[in-house]
Amino acid sequence: MSLRVYSGTANPELGRKIVSHLAARPGRMAVDRFQDGELNVKIGESTRDADVFIVQPTSPPVHENVMELLIIIDAFRRASAKRITAVIPYYGYARQDKKLKPREPIGAKLIANLIVTAGADRILAVDLHAGQVQGFFDIPVDHLVAAPIIADYLVKKGIAKRDIVVVSPDVGGVSRASQLAKLLDAPIAINAKRRPKPNKAEVVETVGDVKGKTAILLDDMIDTGGSMLEGAEALTKRGVKEIYAAATHPVLSGDAAALLSASRIKEIIVTDTIPLRDRDKYPKITVLSVASLLGDAIRRIHRHMSVSKLFER
Repeated sequence: MSLRVYSGTANPELGRKIVSHLAARPGRMAVDRFQDGELNVKIGESTRDADVFIVQPTSPPVHENVMELLIIIDAFRRASAKRITAVIPYYGYARQDKKLKPREPIGAKLIANLIVTAGADRILAVDLHAGQVQGFFDIPVDHLVAAPIIADYLVKKGIAKRDIVVVSPDVGGVSRASQLAKLLDAPIAINAKRRPKPNKAEVVETVGDVKGKTAILLDDMIDTGGSMLEGAEALTKRGVKEIYAAATHPVLSGDAAALLSASRIKEIIVTDTIPLRDRDKYPKITVLSVASLLGDAIRRIHRHMSVSKLFER
């Protein structure tokens, strides 16, 4: 069963990096649009009995990228691919993982159903917003984490040698913060916050010793930047020495990048799961690549090896 890696239009640069890391030949596929906006996928080679990996984050524009992923999966299923793995570095709708109020949808489950129905045999994702999203799929899910990549960067830059504390922006992110804290041999703190409305966060208390320390404010994504900005403000009031922000997914809606760059935060560390627009305009933002992580996971899946071994230290 031959290994084939194809990239949709959501993040072609990441797709190229993954192919380069694997020392593989990029798969031949074209994604075009009709005049009315309909997508048309054309696979430029035989994929019969091939092990196909499709790199396509469902990042903004979310609906365009979700639909493109579904159509690409359907094209390979009809082309008799042996196995189809959807490589989704950023999984859109993951925040809609449960009903908080009556008559609300569970969007994360709906998207999972669509991907499985389209014909995917396996999912490869990075830092899902909620771990239970893995259970929404009736197919195997390999869930990778970017914490080791962020930790390596902090160590190489010398930040990890300082008196640091890893801060979770909310109670839900404690597990994620604990992963990074363990890698850095550092304590954790928690910003307790409430959300009066979507995309609006207010920090009401900080649990843990942060005074005089270098704070690493960690989240899975930065959307509007509200949680990071509010968190940084709260930490400043509680006497932290300096603040670094880190997140896997740079959604950065609206003017989030500009607001974060103008804030007290010294550096914003993200990965390339989502392509960063106008990257050169924001020198405070550092982008780390997940290409080697995804590439190693793809190689292991193809060879029927353990993916969890990637995170054993």
